[in-house]
Amino acid sequence: MATHQADAKALLDDRGYSGALIRGQNPALLFEKAVRDRITESYYWKEQCFGLNAATLCDRAAELTFVGGTYGGLGKPTPFLCLAFKLLQLVPEKEIILAYLNWPEDEERGEGEGEDDEGRAPGVKGDFKYLRALAAFYIRLAWEPVEIYQTLEPLLADYRKLKRRMRDGFTLTYMDQFVDDLLMKDRVCATSLWKLPPRTLLEDLDLLDPRESPLGDEVDQLDEDEDMENGGHRSEREESGEIEERSRRDSRSSADD
Repeated sequence: MATHQADAKALLDDRGYSGALIRGQNPALLFEKAVRDRITESYYWKEQCFGLNAATLCDRAAELTFVGGTYGGLGKPTPFLCLAFKLLQLVPEKEIILAYLNWPEDEERGEGEGEDDEGRAPGVKGDFKYLRALAAFYIRLAWEPVEIYQTLEPLLADYRKLKRRMRDGFTLTYMDQFVDDLLMKDRVCATSLWKLPPRTLLEDLDLLDPRESPLGDEVDQLDEDEDMENGGHRSEREESGEIEERSRRDSRSSADD
């Protein structure tokens, strides 16, 4: 039975590491060394992450109140980042990560809707939004490209607010923006993300179906309205030009007389 060490020496020792691999390498190496060192030296890691397994980590993640990487002049790691690193140590089964992502089912929730549900798209699952954000972050780090797109893109319909810890304070973001950053950016939460192949490339290889935006109809309508508006402007300009041309002709006729 594997033992948990507060300082994660077994995880960080490449020579003695015999656990699960992610894309052929030690999962800990997905974090930069400076970030790994700050995490394993932090109070939260030693006191709150010691002995966690997939079940107890879920409980700890449900207590999160913000996302983020490092903060302050010394680059102190957030609880969010520490738990993400713990997930890399555990490498849970994909079914467990999907349970984090969608826990609990909407059907299991009560009829009462709290203020936290404001902006949630119909059918979007996941009552603990920071647990969902943590699972999405781990998926971006550990899963394969096709699985990343297929699993994270539906979360772009989740518009709930998230508090984000920056180096010098807090800022407001949204779940869909956070997921979009995971899909589009190379660095999120003080972590360099491995290069994700463009979606268009995977579509060309027939690994992904073309994505249909839920706003597609609205965008088409806006395009039509814009075309009609531009057409109206062109008609006005043409009419104005004809008036100016008639005025010039009249002026020339008067001068000839």
